[in-house]
This record gives sequence, structure tokens and C-alpha cells, in this order.
Amino acid sequence: MEKVLLQLAENRMLLAAVGGWLAAQVLKAAIYAIVNHSWRWERLWGAGGMPSSHGAIVCALLTAAAFETGLSSPLFAVCAVVAAVVLHDARGVRLETGKQAQAIHKMAASLSGRDAGFLRDLKLKELVGHTPSQVWAGAMVGFVMALLIYL
Repeated sequence: MEKVLLQLAENRMLLAAVGGWLAAQVLKAAIYAIVNHSWRWERLWGAGGMPSSHGAIVCALLTAAAFETGLSSPLFAVCAVVAAVVLHDARGVRLETGKQAQAIHKMAASLSGRDAGFLRDLKLKELVGHTPSQVWAGAMVGFVMALLIYL
């Protein structure tokens, strides 16, 4: 077990990705606390918000792959495609999911009768996606984390 943990600790690509995620989550919680004047522990692991931890993870991994194997390697190509999909999804599909949750919550608040109870009981997450600036900021956090590990 010790050998496995040592090998994982020496994997700079993994360290960059995990470090990018951790840095983004800590920043996310701090930014939330500053903007909203309240601390929410959920912001340390929750999705959505500034900066995107999804963006940080994939961009740290992409940058690390560039350092490890070069821009012409198959690994870099796989990381680039995965990063593009994740970044697009974080800004697109997941952002729209949050908007839909907000709309459903507003509709439920305005309803009365039998259907209102069902809709009011739905606890849909509204903060699941990212704006373009949140995705961009997360990407930069990941890029910087990988630079710190490799330089």
C-alpha cells in the first residue's frame, strides 16, 4: 500500500489535476464568503461558482500532459479533447440546468393546490454550472497550478 501511495505522490500529472481542483475549491469558498458575507462549507466541494473546479482540473491535466509528453503526443491530444468537452459542458449544459432549477423553484412558489406540494418539495440545485468567466478563471487556476508543479 505504501508503494502505491508513493507512486501516486510522484505522479505530477495527477498532482497538478488534484492541486487545480483543490485550489479552485478553496478560492470558490473564499470568493463566496466575501461576496455573500457568509461562509458555506458546501462551497469547498460543491459544483458551480467562481472559479470552475472542472475547468481547473482539466486545464491542469492538459498543461501537465504538455510538459510530460509534448504537444504532439497522443496523451496530450486525449487531454485536449476531454478538456474541450468538460469546459463546454460546464459552461453550457450545466449552466442551463441551474437556470431551469431556478425557474422551477419560482414556478413552485407561485402555485397553489395539489401540484404545488410536489414542486415545492423538489430541492433542485441551482448552482451547478458556470458562466464563461468562471470557466476561464478555473482554466487559469489549473494552468497556474500545473506551472507551479513543473517549473
